[in-house]
Amino acid sequence: MGILYGKGLITLVLPMDPNLNELMTRIANDRDRQAFSQLFNNIAPKLKAFLRKGGLSSENAEEIIQEALFTVWDRAAQFNSSKASATTWIYTIARNKKIDWLRKQGRQPMTSSELWPDLPDESAEIDPDSDLNLATVRKLLDNLTIEQRQVVYKTFFEAKSQSEIALDLDVPLGTVKSRLRLAMKKFENFMSVN
Repeated sequence: MGILYGKGLITLVLPMDPNLNELMTRIANDRDRQAFSQLFNNIAPKLKAFLRKGGLSSENAEEIIQEALFTVWDRAAQFNSSKASATTWIYTIARNKKIDWLRKQGRQPMTSSELWPDLPDESAEIDPDSDLNLATVRKLLDNLTIEQRQVVYKTFFEAKSQSEIALDLDVPLGTVKSRLRLAMKKFENFMSVN
């Protein structure tokens, strides 16, 4: 993944992932260990960035990833690609494992309804309308200003905290929060129309 700069615009270049839905189907139907290994190698670093962004240490994030991916292996037969993408399904499991872990530690999970709407319980079916595919993400990003796109990129793709982003961009923390809030509002409006 990278950023292309040109003519004063920033464009995100998103890599093509292997077909995670296909890998999940192979895991569910055939208990295919090679497919699970491919899925693990593709999704684990992204899950780690997601969990680290949420304030967990590297060690704790890895522990939660192990639990989440064990659950993915164990419950692969419950995956239904017509209801959600494999990525959405796996992130839902990881998010729920994180919340469970935080509660066991006596800490309340840090939430932000603006950034991450409450996802359903891992045993619940996921609304396919909440699933974002690559084309949708590109359309969403095209609707943002350059400044908003920078903040979204650093938040979700570099897994940086808002304080880190403020330092990177040399802007006040409030500016970062405002840009992210406005970007998320644009995403919300876009999704309600489409």
